[in-house]
Amino acid sequence: MSKRLLTLSIGAVLAISAASAAFGQQTVTTTTKKTEVIQNPDGSYSVIEYPVGKEVVVNLLPGTTVVGSKGTAHIIRSADGTRVAVDLSGVTGDTSSIYAYAVDPSGATTLLGPVTLTDGSGRAEFTTPMNQFMVVLSPTEGLTTYDDSASNIYYRSELPKGYAIVPRRRTDTLKAVATAESVGSSYDVPLLGVPKWQGKTTEVRVKFNGELQGLDGKAYLKPEGGKTSIKMRFGDMKKVPSNKRFVLWASSPDGKYTKLGQVINAGGRDESEIRTETALSDFGLFLTMEEVDVSTPTSRTYSVFSVAPTP
Repeated sequence: MSKRLLTLSIGAVLAISAASAAFGQQTVTTTTKKTEVIQNPDGSYSVIEYPVGKEVVVNLLPGTTVVGSKGTAHIIRSADGTRVAVDLSGVTGDTSSIYAYAVDPSGATTLLGPVTLTDGSGRAEFTTPMNQFMVVLSPTEGLTTYDDSASNIYYRSELPKGYAIVPRRRTDTLKAVATAESVGSSYDVPLLGVPKWQGKTTEVRVKFNGELQGLDGKAYLKPEGGKTSIKMRFGDMKKVPSNKRFVLWASSPDGKYTKLGQVINAGGRDESEIRTETALSDFGLFLTMEEVDVSTPTSRTYSVFSVAPTP
């Protein structure tokens, strides 16, 4: 090889190395016709796709507000959804509950549920139909988008070793987190009279007609300490059309609807469960069957819960 050609080859290698180093130090943005893909090399974005049948242990990195505490999430995806078990310890201060969210590749958040803290520790389990997400925890119940620099982000999941980040997508429309709001559809949902059950667990039931005849569900409500915990169980999910979503809503006295959770018939188990809570003092409960993820009820296929008769 000539001396001049050797010099040119070495220069090309050095140029490529310098470009690679610069790539690792910056947020990289690539733009297509409709989608912008963002990757954050500082680790503040860690959405991955969870494999079916394998438990993934994710470290939850504490923010400055809860520095010194520890958090983990055990996540396992199955054919009928993904289970997320959050474990926190060493949380100081007067924080009594933190809300867990799943953040999808678009940056939109889906509320998983609350983690109640006792003496600085807390554990909670949730289910979600999502398969690509990162976990963040915040004291804010109505978190709509993820911003790692915000003071209301207490924990975010660390990229687990051996997994690749799903690139972040920015599009014209993002999925909004479900919060209480008025909608155009009118649903006749009677209040349940929740305050009269203070401190005790009460069963309410829902039944369907038509093509869903025979499908029923039970919810167990326990109002205590300014909030009501709700555990909703579905039986015979095989009667639900494939990939349709059953969404559980709370209807407040002023006509606003809050999304509490959802289940999807993905062809797996016969039974499914939603665990959640609400700070509403009184409310009605109803279900809708939706085609896609929604932040407000849209379906006319719905059914209202009623108090189970006393034996």
